[in-house]
Amino acid sequence: MRRPLRIALWCLLPLLLLAALLLALQRWVAGEAFRERLAAEASDVLGAPVRAQAIGLALWPVPGVAVNGLSIQARTPLSLQRVELRPRWWDLLAGRLRVQTLVVRQAVLPEATVALLGARARAAPASAPADGEAIDFSLLPRELVLDEVSWLAADGARTTVNAELRFADDGWPAQAELAIVGGALRGTTATLRREGEATAWALDARVGGGRVRGPLAVTLPGAGAKERRVVLDGRLRTEGVEVSALTAPRQTLTGRLQADTTLGARFPERVSAEALVNALRSDTRFTVSGATLHGLDLLKAASTVGLSSGGLTELDTLAGQVSTRGKAIQLSNLVANSGLLAATGEVAISPGRALSGRVRVDVTRGATAGVVGVPLAVGGTLDDPQVTLTRAALLGAAIGTAVMPGVGTGAGANIGDRLGEGLKGLFGGREKGR
Repeated sequence: MRRPLRIALWCLLPLLLLAALLLALQRWVAGEAFRERLAAEASDVLGAPVRAQAIGLALWPVPGVAVNGLSIQARTPLSLQRVELRPRWWDLLAGRLRVQTLVVRQAVLPEATVALLGARARAAPASAPADGEAIDFSLLPRELVLDEVSWLAADGARTTVNAELRFADDGWPAQAELAIVGGALRGTTATLRREGEATAWALDARVGGGRVRGPLAVTLPGAGAKERRVVLDGRLRTEGVEVSALTAPRQTLTGRLQADTTLGARFPERVSAEALVNALRSDTRFTVSGATLHGLDLLKAASTVGLSSGGLTELDTLAGQVSTRGKAIQLSNLVANSGLLAATGEVAISPGRALSGRVRVDVTRGATAGVVGVPLAVGGTLDDPQVTLTRAALLGAAIGTAVMPGVGTGAGANIGDRLGEGLKGLFGGREKGR
């Protein structure tokens, strides 16, 4: 009887030692002195006051350290309800801190605050690695779990996501799954799968009842390269996506989108999120079936040849090209047709969502009246688009109305606009009041 008891005690001894170790660790990390020290060191690194309500152990599913009520004080505070850090215990017992899993729950990350903290971190001398020094990916977690993490954009829009990312030993994502559970794109899901050991991935996203998928690849600078630049390339195919799902809660345009996109960027090996967005370039050819333009009645605008705002335009076909350069958007080769009208033109969208450009609306006036073309200048914003005549076209419309009331208005506007273009080219200037 004594022998089985002795064996049982020897088996229980490691468990008892582990329990004692965890109890001692719990008392240490939960102490006020440890919490204040950790907050002070984090404040020095980030250059902003850091507060933590409580620190303790998280035992499930793997023992780790949990921080509750973590906040970074700024003009717009950054808050994390709970952060769990699960180390690789074999490395920890060998004296090396390696993070296996990082879990962030119920966090609010304001864009302005994240950008500010990133700028401060890059400015710190200790954070700037020497030229040619490789990034130590061993310090990064192998798994990242986001549970109801909200991104608060500069314009106040909030997007909440759940996500799980797994990283390979070289630090690049091996697999990622994301679901948007709050905000304009709620219901969107996306997966990212790495292709072998190459820095290339396959993206597959479901949004607005349709699908966006295609390959993405990153080319790293070669050894000894003078210009240490990373190159991003991608080709995406969009099928059957409801356009308004991409612009919600705004519904400037509705309809089903089909598109082919090429995208790319060149950026330094160490780059901020804002700089990465500014470096991104894309070109898209698109068509929208069953399109309806909300907030603008092109037929009314062509008929009144004056300021037009409000209403809607139903289109049989809408096609064109979209080019993005950072946050700026350019729409070109626009072609729209519907019943009595056809429109072509180009429109630019600024980072502030302001519109500028020109469209020409051709209106068929009966079987014998022919087609009247009216040139219009596009202005306003995406939320409140407006079209009006250019100054030269407005002058031509006034002359046409005086000569042939009710008939010569559109023709006069067209002639006036062409005259204005000719004068602009002749004098090398730009027409005012466009």
